[in-house]
Amino acid sequence: MLIPAMFSATLEAPEPGGIPTKQHLLLVDDEPAIRALATLELRGAGYRVTTASDADQALRLAEELTLSLVILDIMMPKTDGLSLLETLKQRHPTLPVVILTGIGVTDEVMKVAMRMGADAYVSKGMTISYLVMEIRRVLRKK
Repeated sequence: MLIPAMFSATLEAPEPGGIPTKQHLLLVDDEPAIRALATLELRGAGYRVTTASDADQALRLAEELTLSLVILDIMMPKTDGLSLLETLKQRHPTLPVVILTGIGVTDEVMKVAMRMGADAYVSKGMTISYLVMEIRRVLRKK
């Protein structure tokens, strides 16, 4: 299995005063390799990370944990990312969500996700540094 470019880059240490370590992210992706590599990199950037492999697990964790942000894969089996985004926003309207997109996701789908309340989207082809930058930007707005 090929690992997307986003998760193959190494990340330098966070900037001084950059990220409070208390920020807790929920990463929702059905691909175990992406969950593992993204978790490693995001923890290296100073975040607490919990992962979910599907929508049901993500919704349960969102109820149990105090989260700062959700990173959500748009293409998942059973319940797709847009349906999960809609439910998350109904239950937690102020919880920021960054969408991860893969190959084949159209601009129109991303426009729909943004109208539904997503705060940003990042292609899995981008570097992990770009994902961290978007997370920081979204959390600063919060």
